[in-house]
Amino acid sequence: MSKTESRRRFLTSISMLAAGTALGGVPALNFGLKNRKLKVVLVGTGVRGTSFWGKRIVDEFSDSIDYVGLCDNNPGRLAYAKEYMGVSCDTYSDFDTMIAENRPDLVIVTTTDATHHQFIVRGLELGCDVLTEKPLTTDEQKCQQILDAERRYDKNLIVGFNYRWSPYSTKIKELLQNDTIGKITSVDFNWYLNTYHGASYFRRWHGLREVGGTLWVHKATHHFDLLNWWLDSDPEEVSAYGDLELYGSNNEFRGNNCRDCDYKSECKFHWDITKDKRMMDLYVNNEQYDGYIRDNCLFRKEINIYDKMSAQIKYRNNTLVNYSLTTYSPFEGWRIAFNGTKGRIEASLDIPYHEQQQLSQDELHALEMDQGDAGEKRSQPIIVHKVWQDYETVQVPYSRGGHGGGDEKLQNKIFKNPEAKDPFDRAAGIRDGAMSILIGIAARKSIESGEPVRIAELTDLEPRAVRL
Repeated sequence: MSKTESRRRFLTSISMLAAGTALGGVPALNFGLKNRKLKVVLVGTGVRGTSFWGKRIVDEFSDSIDYVGLCDNNPGRLAYAKEYMGVSCDTYSDFDTMIAENRPDLVIVTTTDATHHQFIVRGLELGCDVLTEKPLTTDEQKCQQILDAERRYDKNLIVGFNYRWSPYSTKIKELLQNDTIGKITSVDFNWYLNTYHGASYFRRWHGLREVGGTLWVHKATHHFDLLNWWLDSDPEEVSAYGDLELYGSNNEFRGNNCRDCDYKSECKFHWDITKDKRMMDLYVNNEQYDGYIRDNCLFRKEINIYDKMSAQIKYRNNTLVNYSLTTYSPFEGWRIAFNGTKGRIEASLDIPYHEQQQLSQDELHALEMDQGDAGEKRSQPIIVHKVWQDYETVQVPYSRGGHGGGDEKLQNKIFKNPEAKDPFDRAAGIRDGAMSILIGIAARKSIESGEPVRIAELTDLEPRAVRL
């Protein structure tokens, strides 16, 4: 094989995590010829971009990747991102210029959700593989644009789903995959966001549906992806309800932002951003450039997303799922129950009266987001109850840091062990990204129309009884 052929094979095989095509299938994960580092650029220099896909990659994988460009429309955040990440690359306000001057192998997209499609499509068009933060995008038209581009330009798209990679989620997959409770017939899945983390979405840009697509898309895409992966099937139809009853215009008082609010002493949701140096350096010090306020009032009248959500999802394999998302729970956690022909599996994390937690809710969130080895190592139970038998408790090793250990394992798969075979198929590509957001988009449309919405009516992807 010539050097040119080897080089071409390298560039086509750096799909890294799980590109796959819109028709399904995951190509071999292989860095190929290692005659130079992977050239990477980042567009969108917010918290997630500069930390998880920025500084952590620089710190952990500098032997295999090289940041060659950063792009954002806020010059202050760009300057901060360059220093915080510890890179020496050029910074850009124009995406096309960055690509033309650096010819990167991989574009990482961490902009606001409604703009993901712009950089995904353009990145593919300009000959790059693309890794995007979840969600893939925010509506079915943009989703179709991405599907068309991925087919047209023969490049790879990776979606950064980290929850699949936590040991606890993986153990659930293993139990289901091994037919522990037979054919799955129904699922109850409840996710609880607390008044610290849940409220934070409503003070950020996520509170505007035109930017974040509502939490049906931005947050629940994680949960729907887990369901699709656990059940190994595609969603077929969604019926949903939702409303905005606590945040937004539902309060009798409001301020400009938490820093200068007249109601600091009486608002239980008050958040003092001045005590967080990173938030000050990244956002507050750069408000002058784009007007983005990180500590906006939770009760501003322009908030137009839902704060309570419930959906019923029918899968192509006839599994029925009841799902709910609460954004103002006293605690943050989740619980799920799978009903099968041979029994039932129950699982939950971070339910305080199950775990006798001593940490506050903001401390728990900080540990989850920490990219180090945060939190004590311990085990969490999964209950397996077979028909006509007593229940069994399966203990699963667990730590809070990096989304339950999923962050580290996801990045190790991308940058350290791309060729390792994964018996649980945790790699997520374009079809996975599309199917997860289409549930949320269908739920949003069902609320607005009062009717069930079929997934096949949203894009040209046809739901399958068994995922590929």
